[in-house]
Amino acid sequence: MTILPLLFALLLTPITLVLSVPAIHPNPELVVHQVHRAINESIARRDLGYLSCGSGNPIDDCWRCDPDWENNRQRLADCAIGFGKNAIGGKNGRIYVVTDSGNDDPVTPKPGTLRHAVIQDEPLWIIFERDMNIKLKEELIMNSFKTIDGRGASVHISGGPCITIQYVTNVIIHGINVHDCKPGGNAMVRSSPRHYGWRTISDGDGVSLFGASHVWVDHCSLSNCADGLIDAIMGSTAITISNNYMTHHDKVMLLGHSDSYSPDKNMQATIAFNHFGEGLVQRMPRCRHGYFHVVNNDYTHWEMYAIGGSASPTINSQGNRFLAPNDRFKKEVTKHEDAPEDEWKHWNWRSEGDLLLNGAFFTPSGAGASSSYARASSLGARPSTLVGTLTAGAGSLICRKGSAC
Repeated sequence: MTILPLLFALLLTPITLVLSVPAIHPNPELVVHQVHRAINESIARRDLGYLSCGSGNPIDDCWRCDPDWENNRQRLADCAIGFGKNAIGGKNGRIYVVTDSGNDDPVTPKPGTLRHAVIQDEPLWIIFERDMNIKLKEELIMNSFKTIDGRGASVHISGGPCITIQYVTNVIIHGINVHDCKPGGNAMVRSSPRHYGWRTISDGDGVSLFGASHVWVDHCSLSNCADGLIDAIMGSTAITISNNYMTHHDKVMLLGHSDSYSPDKNMQATIAFNHFGEGLVQRMPRCRHGYFHVVNNDYTHWEMYAIGGSASPTINSQGNRFLAPNDRFKKEVTKHEDAPEDEWKHWNWRSEGDLLLNGAFFTPSGAGASSSYARASSLGARPSTLVGTLTAGAGSLICRKGSAC
């Protein structure tokens, strides 16, 4: 008689955790303010000499100076900024060591494999025993409250379907290489210890967010996938994408499912300290409906445009460095898509403190100095001249035990 209530309570526990931190922030400009304050404080500490290894990047300065990072791994969960700041991943959970890079069974995963780790119901902080190249047979469908932490090993997920974060919450992806991802599907795939089901054909994204919340993707190197490198759709929100190095790809980052999918109006994402590098074409990001803070990123290559969108997204671009291609017809940073000018001129797109090089230009639109933008802009992004320093460590890092990372 006592087993059923206990099971019922256990089933309710994750729901209680999810509800404790709202996914949608009621005042996005307050989050912008918090990001600026974190950057300003980190740079001030660096300038005053408090951090001998400090870069002014508040995420990195939060943990990278610690020579004992290996024994303090979960400190990372306190270091996010922006809309994904509250993504705790597997914080306070046990450490799960991936020991087996092969033997990927999508339905009955073997203990010691990455797939076995990510489907568990309990919070887990997932690390890797050694360098690994993991080729998955089907999408890696993650469960809530998980951190994939590649520090201390060179971890590649490539050559097959890659990471899917669908209808779950509190996920951190850190320090791995994701590339050459392929579509999967028309197969059974397990998503938890209790459930597996039929998956239709996937897109071949590097990291796919589908109805997910409280997600942080940090210090990953991503390239050359079949669809997007990082895509977030179907009501995903509370997202931070930071310190990543992206190269050799066409449609880099899609944030928003379609112009007609109105639940994406609740999407809020911070794009910070990333390096958009060699061989990229477009969508860095391409936004729909929501609120997007694009701050202190380095754009060294695009072939069509850097930042685009449709369906009236709010795009707040601050302190980025945009180096335009030599083609005189490709100098524009922005692309207002799928609407005539008399419509897109009302979309709130603003550039503040961006460094525009080699003829690059940003086409703003919207209400001008609205009260919300005035609050955000009065805070001041870090000068775009510091972008090189802030993004110098973008991508997966080489972290050696016993020394600062």
